[in-house]
This record gives sequence, C-alpha cells and structure tokens, in this order.
Amino acid sequence: MLRGIRTASANWLGRIVMGVVLGLIAVSFAIWGIGDIFRGFGRTTVAKIGGTEITIDQFRQIYNDRLQQYSRQLGRPLASDQARALGLDRQILSQILAETALDERAKSLRLGLSDDEVARRVMSEPVFRGIGGQFERARFEQMIRQAGYSEPRYIAEQRRVSIRRQLTSSVSGELIVPDIARTVIYQYENEQRNVEYILLTAANAGDIPAPTPEALAKYFDDNKTLFRAPEYRKIAILRLTAQEIAEGVEVSDADAKRYYDDHRTRFVTPERRHLQQIVFATMADAKKGAEAIAAGADFTAVATQRGMNDSDIDLGLVTRDGVLDRAVANAAFALTDGAVSAPVEGRFGVVLVRVTKIEPEKVRSFADVSAEIKRSIATERAKTSLSSLHDKIEDERAAGLRLDEVAAKVGLKARTIEAIDRSGRDADGNPVADLPAGVDVVSNAYASDVGVENDPLQPQGGGYVWYEVAKIMPSHERPLAQVRERVEARWRDLEIAKRLKERGDALLEKLRGGSGMHDLAGVEGLKVETAAWIKRRGSSALPAPAINAAFATAKDAYAVAEGKEATQRIVLKVTDVTLPLLDKAGADAKRIDDSLRNALADDLLAQYLAHIETELGTSINQNALNQATGAAAAEN
Repeated sequence: MLRGIRTASANWLGRIVMGVVLGLIAVSFAIWGIGDIFRGFGRTTVAKIGGTEITIDQFRQIYNDRLQQYSRQLGRPLASDQARALGLDRQILSQILAETALDERAKSLRLGLSDDEVARRVMSEPVFRGIGGQFERARFEQMIRQAGYSEPRYIAEQRRVSIRRQLTSSVSGELIVPDIARTVIYQYENEQRNVEYILLTAANAGDIPAPTPEALAKYFDDNKTLFRAPEYRKIAILRLTAQEIAEGVEVSDADAKRYYDDHRTRFVTPERRHLQQIVFATMADAKKGAEAIAAGADFTAVATQRGMNDSDIDLGLVTRDGVLDRAVANAAFALTDGAVSAPVEGRFGVVLVRVTKIEPEKVRSFADVSAEIKRSIATERAKTSLSSLHDKIEDERAAGLRLDEVAAKVGLKARTIEAIDRSGRDADGNPVADLPAGVDVVSNAYASDVGVENDPLQPQGGGYVWYEVAKIMPSHERPLAQVRERVEARWRDLEIAKRLKERGDALLEKLRGGSGMHDLAGVEGLKVETAAWIKRRGSSALPAPAINAAFATAKDAYAVAEGKEATQRIVLKVTDVTLPLLDKAGADAKRIDDSLRNALADDLLAQYLAHIETELGTSINQNALNQATGAAAAEN
C-alpha cells in the first residue's frame, strides 16, 4: 500500500507516483483516530502537525504544482472542480501531512544528508543521463523544469525525500516471510479441482404461463425503480478537426498529380526477394562451393557440409535496401529466380547467394490513389486554418450564439443529439453512434448545465470539440403500458430462476441422500458434464458462482450454485482435489515473497505513520482548505 514512500520516490518521476500512493494515508486518519482532525482553528492555516503549520499559500502552491503534474500525466488540463470531485484536495493534504510527519520525526532524530551525497544521488539518476551514460546538466535542467521545479527547490526536495526514505526503510527492514504463508498462498492460487455437474437452463423450468394483469401490475408497482427512465440530456456538438474542414477544401487534379510525381516512392511497393547465402572464409573456398553447385550439388547440401543449417543461410524475404551488404544486394537482385550467384566479396566474407522467390515491384497508379492524395492535401491545407476558425467560433460564442448558429456562420455542421443518458445511450436504449473520439463529451455534458458556456475539449489527434446542453429531461417513472414488454420479460426470468432453484435444491437433496449423479441425471432426463483442472481464477469452464461453490465444497461432496445467468442453475460434485507443491527456489516463490514482504512493510509503515501523526497531533482547518483549493469561491 505505502511502499511508494520507500521506492517510488527514488527519483523525480517517482515523486508523482509517491503522491498518489500516499493518498491512501488518509485512511489512517479514520482508522487510528486523530482526535482533532477537520476542526477549525487559525484562519490562514490549512493544517498543523506537531510544530509545523501549513499555511494557505504553502498548501496552494503544492496543490497547484501537483495538479499540474497530474495534468501532464493525463495529457490534458485538470480543472480545480474536477480535482475536488475526485477527492484530490483531501488526498494531497494527506500526502503533505504524512510527509511533514516524517520530516518532523527525522528532525527530532537529527537525520541529515550532506550536500555531496545529495549531488551524488541526483547525478546517478538514470533519467538524467545522456546517450553516453553520463550525467548531462542540460538534460537535468530541462527535465526538472518540465516537472515544475527550479534547481534549488528540486535539490531541497530530493534531500527531504532521501531522508524520508532512510526513516521509512528502517521501519520495515529486512522482513522474513514465513514458509507456511508462502505455501498457503501458492496452494490457494494453484489448487486444481475436477467437477461433474448438471446445468439447468430455462428449458428445464417447464412452461411458464403468462402473468395475470393483477400479478404483473403488482410486480411493476413493487419494482418501479427498475424501469424508471434515466435522466436524458439534449446536447449540441460542434467538431473542428482538420479532417472535417478538409471536406470543404477543393484540390485540383493538377495539384494531386504534382504531389504524386513528387512523392512517387510512397506509392511503390519495392521488389522483394527471398534469399539464401553461404559465407566462406576465402575466395578459394567459395569457388569450390560454386563449382560443386554448378556440377549439380544442392545449395543447401553445400551449406550443410560447412556445418550450417537452414536458419543460418536464410536471409528471408527482403528488399534491396533490406540487405545490409551492398555488394550482396547488387548481386542478388541481378539474378533470375532460382539462380545462384558467382562468389561475391562481401563485408563479412566471400558469399554465394541464391534467389528462391521474386515478388515484383508494384506501383499504384495515379488513378488508384488520386482520391487518397486529394484527401491528404486537403487535410494538410485545413490544418493551417484550424487556429483562425477556432478564434472565430469563440468570438461568435462570446456574442451569445448557439452552437448550431455558430456552425452555420463559419460553414461547419453542428450535431444535435436529442436524448442521451450518462451511459451514452439514446431514449430507445441503443448506443449513440459517432460520438467524438478521444474525448468524453457525455461525462462533461453531465457535469455542465443548460446555458453554460463550456471550454472546448481537445482530442489527442488535434482539433476542438465544443458542446452545450440544450435541455435536461429529468429521470422519471414510466407507466406500465410504456415498459410492459420489459416488465413481462423480467417477471418471466424471475419465475424461471425460482423454478430452477427449487429443482436444483431437490436434486441436491437426492444426491446427498445417496443417489448417483449419472443415475439421477438419466432419470431426470438431464446431462452430466465435466470441468477438469479448474482453478479459483482464470478458469472459464464454469461461471464464477459455480467455481466459488466448487472450492467451498469437499471432495466427493455436492453443491448447487447460480449459473452464468440468473436463469441458470448448476448442481455439481467435486470429484478430485490437487494441491500443488511449491518450488521454494522457483519464480513463484520469489513472486509471493516479494508480494508478502511489500504488504507487511506497507502495514508496518501505515501503523508507524499513524503513530507519528497521533503523537505529534494533527489538526485541519476545513474553511482554510476550501479557500486554498477554490472550493469556497465555488460554493459562493
């Protein structure tokens, strides 16, 4: 859980990872009971731990820095309201408190690190090394600047992080994993069972008569929430991408032909040949080989005599440029199919080369590719107008025009989705097609409101996507007449499930009473199937409920479980149980050791941090926290 404090924080990239991991420290506040957490006190202090106060300005700087780090990781800006909705304000505060607690304890223990040692650690970071493997100052400065650090601030931060690692590493130490724990986990993961089973499906439930109007009405009244209409929103979308603008860009045949002539190699698939070669140490040896082949010896037989196998002589299907040795390439591509070259003095020895297959050069004609070329040219031309069109659209929006009006004014097409729910489905329950790729319009629209002017979204491929909520249709109860088919189908499924449960339980009683599974199946007109060597995880022979039941049942005992669907039931017998032996020197043992050691270390570290925070005393001012993160302004 918390091993990022010891390992992930080892470099500047790890600081970001460490921040996310330390967010889990917030749980320790609730578990270990810090008495005055979230109680108001000084107006300008967000939190206090021990003798250290975290002011609004200090927290705001750290908070904004880390939001920028998260934004760089996500590849898009992370707004403050989105960060608060994700709980990042509380997580980041918890990180800061945990780090401050470690700093306070390190100070009390008089732990420190010399300037030379800090410099050595920074210079030894692989991320700051250049091609030659040496520390490069220019690379160092560029990367810490990209991460939002100045050099003095980065060095100071690395000093603190290194001292924290010293402290946290001393808490966990070299933990020893008990043999019994390692064995139990391995056997739990890899235990295998064989099962015989009978699958009961809807066909085994008998005839289900249609429900009476009274029964259906009662079921509907008792379960109205299952059939409610979700909230729908009417959304207008305007996409501005180079591809969309390109639809209105005309490209002449002359321009397309000029592009074809200038970039002809793009439309040519070069000749490829499948080649074999035998490398000789001397020209004399190569001539002997060539004479033997000319006299009727097989090319591969000559290679075999020299201790070479098929993979040694096979160069594969290659182009002329794909052959590293120019002399060999020239000789090979001058041969006819099946021919063997004269000895060639290559870069790595004297070579005999044979052609076993030739794929001729293929040239796509201008007529075949003209449409493709025109689209490519139009797209490139459209890219130059993206920025100016973006500004025009923003100006028109600022003037109060709706997206459809803006689109008409700038020569684009806006799309209106009459009704879409949070899952992206329309009023008929079908997925809405052709939503903009690379951005989540639906989630953003549901985070907005009617009349709100939203910032455009930016897909990874470039361009902009504007959206606006035109109307909100609140969730509401549907009348029975509107959803009768769905209600009847669900009522029928429940009746089937009820009957199958009763039949499955009856079969189980008979089996436990001494009936054999195959005999009982014959009497009942059912089929016995088998599932061999299933494991708790990763087995698809049985659905999850049946696998869970099989591993909770003793050998030669019976159980009944739900099937893949609610309208299925499985009656099963465990026929064999195999417990594997763990190789203590194998990879599985090492993996389990590492996992358990990390888990134990995390638990120790969580307890240690909780103890420090409780001992020092921790207080948080919610009002100041809201002010620092912008929540107070949002509430007003």
